[in-house]
Amino acid sequence: MNSLGPLIQPWRKHRLLITLMATIAFVLIVGQTASLSRKQAMDTLQTRSQADLSRYVLSLQQKLDRYNKLPSLLSTHSLLQDVLRKPGNAAARSAANVYLEYVSNTVEAADVYLMDSQGITAAASNWAEPRSFVGQNYSFRPYFQDAIEGRPGRYFALGTMSLRRGYYFSYPVSVRDEIIGVVVVKIDLNEIEDDWSDPAQHILVTDEDGVVFISTQEQWKFRTLKPLAPQDMKRIVDSLRYGDRELHALEIIERKRRQDGSQLITLIDGKRIDNAALDGISPNQYLLQSRMMPDSGLNVVILASTREVSKQVFNAVVLASFVYVALGLLVLFLLARERIKRERERFKQHRTEALEENESRIRAIIDNTQAGLITLDDKGRIESFNTTAERLFGYSEDHIRQEYFSILVCYRDRRVCWEHITASDEARESELFIEAYGCRKNGSNFPIELIIGQMQVGGVKRFIVTIHDITERKLYEQELQRARDELESRVESRTADLTCANEKLIEEVEQHRNTQNELIQTAKLAVLGQMSAGINHELNQPLTAIRAYADNARAFLNMGKTDVAATNLDEIGGLTERMAKIIHPLKEFSRKSSGQPETVCLQAVRDGAMSIMYGRLNKQGAEISWPPGLEKIYVMADMVRLEQVMVNLISNALQAMDEVEHKRIEIDVQQQSETLTIRVRDFGPGIPVDELGRVFEPFFTTKQAGQGLGLGLSISHRIIENLNGRLSVANHLEGGAIFIIELPLAQVAGIE
Repeated sequence: MNSLGPLIQPWRKHRLLITLMATIAFVLIVGQTASLSRKQAMDTLQTRSQADLSRYVLSLQQKLDRYNKLPSLLSTHSLLQDVLRKPGNAAARSAANVYLEYVSNTVEAADVYLMDSQGITAAASNWAEPRSFVGQNYSFRPYFQDAIEGRPGRYFALGTMSLRRGYYFSYPVSVRDEIIGVVVVKIDLNEIEDDWSDPAQHILVTDEDGVVFISTQEQWKFRTLKPLAPQDMKRIVDSLRYGDRELHALEIIERKRRQDGSQLITLIDGKRIDNAALDGISPNQYLLQSRMMPDSGLNVVILASTREVSKQVFNAVVLASFVYVALGLLVLFLLARERIKRERERFKQHRTEALEENESRIRAIIDNTQAGLITLDDKGRIESFNTTAERLFGYSEDHIRQEYFSILVCYRDRRVCWEHITASDEARESELFIEAYGCRKNGSNFPIELIIGQMQVGGVKRFIVTIHDITERKLYEQELQRARDELESRVESRTADLTCANEKLIEEVEQHRNTQNELIQTAKLAVLGQMSAGINHELNQPLTAIRAYADNARAFLNMGKTDVAATNLDEIGGLTERMAKIIHPLKEFSRKSSGQPETVCLQAVRDGAMSIMYGRLNKQGAEISWPPGLEKIYVMADMVRLEQVMVNLISNALQAMDEVEHKRIEIDVQQQSETLTIRVRDFGPGIPVDELGRVFEPFFTTKQAGQGLGLGLSISHRIIENLNGRLSVANHLEGGAIFIIELPLAQVAGIE
């Protein structure tokens, strides 16, 4: 099988050429097979028909030889000579008739008769029959003319009285070298036709003129193998050889002479051609062979049908085609099998390499992660220990393996861990998340964040423990707590609002950490993500300043400079008011959505969006224009979600015009019978044509790295669809992009 491997690549590369060559080879093989099989079949047919021809010739020759010497023997009989010498002797004539009748019955001849020198029948074997030859003149017959001239005669003709085919043997009757008459023996050749019955081949016997007088096909009798010349036709008619028969030639439409002397003829079977279309007849091809019988003037012809040759050629072609196709299919099967085998091996190799690569990658991730990863069996014994865990606890994986996990946790935290590990599957929570203290190999303790989760490996329960060293965080929290306590004790009266904001911010940060999975599912995550960078930047500056002013105030108080410290505290108060103004739009945008379409005034949507985007618009010096009369326009929507979409579109427009000197946004509103259309156009560079169809795809963005994840427009598109509307995008003819919102109008009583 492997030997077929080198054939696969060339087959794939030159498939069309190989197919063409295979087709040409198929045609050549089929053609050669047909040629060889036809030649072999024709040779076999020629040999068999030649043998049959010899057999038929021998049969006919034996038939004729039985009567060949009989006329010469009868010519010497004294009784017959007396009849010719004494024509008036009635007793001799009567005795001669009886004798000839006896001879005819004895030798089974058709007729035996005696003619005088004038050709008049003197005595005959059929003297007592109505068709008696006695008294008939047959001097016109060639067999009489040959005999009267002293030669033995042989002749085939139809009887003038019986109209039956007969072969005539004649011999002169001589007395003292004087020919005084002719004796004739007529034989019937019908029984020869009965013996020659073979459906695959036909036998013809023709005279010296080519007229068929013996044939296994009734319709071919008294036909000629080729058209007769006019003089030959006249001679035959004058001799009454075939009576009033019309001697037409057989309809041989094609002759091909072969090297062995035989002929391939195409013969139309049928008594006659009725019309030019050859209706009612069918051409057949025969192998024609003939042989002249010596001293008889007869030509024996055998016509062997080539239908069997055609069948053999067809069978050989079908067999060769079947073998070729079978071999081709076998080769294709072997190639396909080899290809599948190679594909399987390649897939197996790729899968092994992928598994090895994946295992190496996972191991590298596990070893290089900042968290310690430990796997436990169902009894709580350690099975694996990553590099970070080795560094945290000081144990090597080989040394710690099969030890109970409790060795890594301080005594007061072990109970919680063991209760989780040993609990039943129904009572155990999905994972345990606690802060505890770990025990190093040297006996020292350090704060850790510990997560124990459950997993199934091959149907066997396992535990995975994730450990984070939170020493720095604890130190930071302690330092932060100490700084906060000092700050609150020194500026308690002047920083109440800041303390409240800090506590609320810490609470929100803690809540964000504990409820991260829930917040990810909110519909406003994309917009909040877009705003977070700006808000973070705005808040970082006052927080940094507050820290600096607080440190300065503490230093000035230690030095006794209360006035300067008071000035720093005043600055801290101003900064807290600034932070409150920054947070206020975020609080407005964060209010909960109703979740269901309701009647919404576009004026309220405008006011909400502008309250959120006011700061960015002023900061970037952007101009935005809204159409008048929005307080009279109502749509079926969700107030918060529609604000979110408008804020997202305005924000995208601002980002698109970063490089534009005069930033301008135009918002247009058009009302139809049941639909409201809102168009938001910027004057930026527009969107490339090949990217227009992808702007609403998740994570598709044309912004620079760090300016967005490509989720805003996708979320906006989904929001508008959920509100039974449509959001689309196009490039304006005069430049810039235009986003089109279509929403159903709301019918409000009293408003036109």
